[in-house]
Amino acid sequence: GRGWCSTISECIERTGTRYGSSIHMEDQYYFQGILSNKPNENPDLFNWNRVKVKYCDGAFFTGDVEEVDPVTGLHFRGARVFLAIMEDLLYKGMWKAENAILSGNSAGGLTAILHCDKFRSFFSTNARVKCISDAGFFVNIKTILGEPHIEQLYERVVTLPGSSKNLPRSCTSSYLDPSLCFFPEYVVQHIRTPLFVINSAYDSWQINNSLVPYNEWTYCKKDINICSPSQIQTLQGQWVIFLRAVINGIRPTSPSGYFITSCHSHKGIETPSYWFYPNSPILADKKIAQAVAEWFFVESSKFQEISCPYPCGKFCQS
Repeated sequence: GRGWCSTISECIERTGTRYGSSIHMEDQYYFQGILSNKPNENPDLFNWNRVKVKYCDGAFFTGDVEEVDPVTGLHFRGARVFLAIMEDLLYKGMWKAENAILSGNSAGGLTAILHCDKFRSFFSTNARVKCISDAGFFVNIKTILGEPHIEQLYERVVTLPGSSKNLPRSCTSSYLDPSLCFFPEYVVQHIRTPLFVINSAYDSWQINNSLVPYNEWTYCKKDINICSPSQIQTLQGQWVIFLRAVINGIRPTSPSGYFITSCHSHKGIETPSYWFYPNSPILADKKIAQAVAEWFFVESSKFQEISCPYPCGKFCQS
């Protein structure tokens, strides 16, 4: 995860951080939640081979521009980085995998969606391969002032690094604006590989940056429990829009699934208290880790569950 860059200046700024250059990346990273090797924290996946793919291109590993900017030295080649990493892992033995998951959170969750079918193509047809998106289901909503802020932002993110050529062609051919295929609600119906979406219908990032990207709702954006009645009414409208986007994208007959909470939070599958903990979110008597495991290992499993609206989720782990 960690957002994106939509302008040259934003991308230059990222090069000085661990999200824009491997020079600045951590030497160590602690695996927790879905990446944990402890059976009490991650009962079904603890003994898997686990790889953390660090995000560096600011465009969901979709950028692909041959020329290097002579003034800034910026490389927009995230799609090539993704392919190089996969080739390296395949060489190290990943090609022998009988079970494989591509997962990510936030921007990484959207990356998992966009590259899901490509990831599937690296394995034998007999392998069980699926994808998990945590807090990556960004919906195309207008702001409280009726402005298409997030749609315009995604258009810039797609245009700058030349991403459209690496988006699912069946999606981009369906719309005049290929940047719409950055929105899961438009692209998931074109994904053939089973996908599991974990998200909050009151996603705090989307409330703060898509719905209210202004210096307003200062206290409400920090804590949904202190929002005014009119603000709650607006958020309930957002809940309906979000659920409609998920349900229209993932049909009841689809092998894909979802676990939609009402937590006022953003991402969590690498957080033990969210993934598998005594007080983790529960839907249909299952915590997220349990729902994912059943969906992944049991071919006939159809886990598509949605929490009731706020005040459900009032006391969620953040």
